[in-house]
Amino acid sequence: MISEQRRRAYLGAMQVDSWLPVHALPFAAASRPAIFLLPEPLSLPVAAAQAEVEATETSSVAPVSAMQQVRAGLEPSSQLAPAAAPETVEPAPLATTVAPRVAVPRFTLQLYRAGACLLLVELPTGEAFQSRDPAYLLLKDLLRAAGLPDSPQLLGDPVRWPLLAGSNLDQGPQAARDFLQGFVAAQLEGGQGCACLWLVGLPALRYAGEVEDEMYNRELQIEGLGSAWALPGLELLMEEPLRKAPLWQAMRRLMSRWKPVDG
Repeated sequence: MISEQRRRAYLGAMQVDSWLPVHALPFAAASRPAIFLLPEPLSLPVAAAQAEVEATETSSVAPVSAMQQVRAGLEPSSQLAPAAAPETVEPAPLATTVAPRVAVPRFTLQLYRAGACLLLVELPTGEAFQSRDPAYLLLKDLLRAAGLPDSPQLLGDPVRWPLLAGSNLDQGPQAARDFLQGFVAAQLEGGQGCACLWLVGLPALRYAGEVEDEMYNRELQIEGLGSAWALPGLELLMEEPLRKAPLWQAMRRLMSRWKPVDG
């Protein structure tokens, strides 16, 4: 059972001023005696006066004869027939527009430093690389081919998105971009500089570079982050070895950014 205070709040919302329960309600306040009083009948003089007023109002409207209607050029039935009540047009309900719910991105990225480059790498399994993981061995091969140290230095913990599982906070795509770009920018400001930022994997491209997979193997200029290079994910390179050839070609074009050309 609900409390008396909440019960009165419900009745007030329904614009009910007086109410009488059929059965006694627990926790209810005592009913006001005024609601049990019936209205007193009108006394005879007051009733007679009221009847006289109603009769006067009725007789004040003079009847119109059928002959008078004909003389006025009206059909008798047109004046005597009651006027049709105007149709009540219900207002159309206001259309409510519900914004489509944007799916929360899910990814895990790790930031490394290898020489003059920073590497933002997608972790295929969602867990940090182990020394014998195939994806990590491929990353070391890429670094050796690029003339960079093949034992990259970890910078912070992996970035797992969403940050707070089950939270009502906004963790959509734009929030992910703002957080990830701010995270990388903080490392650039407090580190040793960066000749080129490697974005390895689609989540790194999408939420740090704000581009899609059609930009693989291309150089980007990202506001606040500088020059970047878009690479396919390590797992994708292992599943589709044909992607390695255009990657090597792009690497040769960009290598001068982090490795001086011998001459």
